Amino acid sequence: MSRALTVTRAGPGLTVQDLGRPGYLAFGLSRGGAADRLALFEGAALLGQDPALAAVEMAGLGGSFVATEDMRIALTGAPMRATFSTGQALRWNASHLLPAGETLTIGAVQAGSYGYLHVAGGIETPQRLGSRSVHVAAGLGARLQSNDRLPLGCDPGGPVNLSLSPEPRLAGGCLRFVPSLQTHLFARAELARFQKVDFIRDIRANRMGVRLLPQGEGFALDGGLSVLSEVIAPGDIQITGDGTPYVLMSECQTTGGYPRIGSVLPCDMALVAQAQAGARFSFVQVTLQEAVEIERRARSERARLTARLAPLVRDPAVLRDLLSYQLVSGVTAGRELEDDDT
Repeated sequence: MSRALTVTRAGPGLTVQDLGRPGYLAFGLSRGGAADRLALFEGAALLGQDPALAAVEMAGLGGSFVATEDMRIALTGAPMRATFSTGQALRWNASHLLPAGETLTIGAVQAGSYGYLHVAGGIETPQRLGSRSVHVAAGLGARLQSNDRLPLGCDPGGPVNLSLSPEPRLAGGCLRFVPSLQTHLFARAELARFQKVDFIRDIRANRMGVRLLPQGEGFALDGGLSVLSEVIAPGDIQITGDGTPYVLMSECQTTGGYPRIGSVLPCDMALVAQAQAGARFSFVQVTLQEAVEIERRARSERARLTARLAPLVRDPAVLRDLLSYQLVSGVTAGRELEDDDT
């Protein structure tokens, strides 16, 4: 029997995701891929493998999974309650051994929006246009269902019980953006106000876009100008007819006629993806040269993730098999310390 992970119970938002399929905008297909791309790099660091390998993305709620053989797993992104059938709780942002036949149950998010289950060797569902990512909006693949069997790649082996402190990105924050094709159509006063007010993440959000509600009135084009429909991409900040901004996400449409006040830097998109309704955001414009340097530093930080790995310290209070662990080494009977002359 080949290596596989069986989904015994699937939440409503489970999909297989990798880094997506760039290069198809001209054909009407957006990149897709993981909503929180940084989580794929973190999972890869924990398992010592390529971040391009596919994982299970869990939007808001997880599910239950059973392994056909012992396998290494990692949990990243929005923290969720994860347990084995024995009752053992698993640390998030860490790697673990999932024994053969054991049931891994993952509950609802405790913070953030998207959690990720990685398996050593990666998930090897069929590739479509060079990617295993499910793109629901385009009809490429489908959400996972109960009893789905996920084939896995070969695991060359490696350690488990490693932890990683993630980059903070679960509660909103400041989004850096560069000018877009229509930024100059907004009056300077409007552009300045855009960078002074706070925004609240609305309940309307998915893998296509996230609505941000401004604290105050919406934003209008100078003179009420309209724009022709043209190419758009993830990160673009569209201003809709009522003046409300939408940040386009990985499964956004590829053309649109709403004016774009700017485009969020790729390294800040995880902040948008992971925010829950009610999270607060602000915007700050940076130059193209500054954006290039910011992205360069972000790539360097991703490359150094393995240097931040640490042994997973387990709480003795939750260890069901405590006596099987060598908690103290070098214990003696004590007689070796007796004075020979006594």
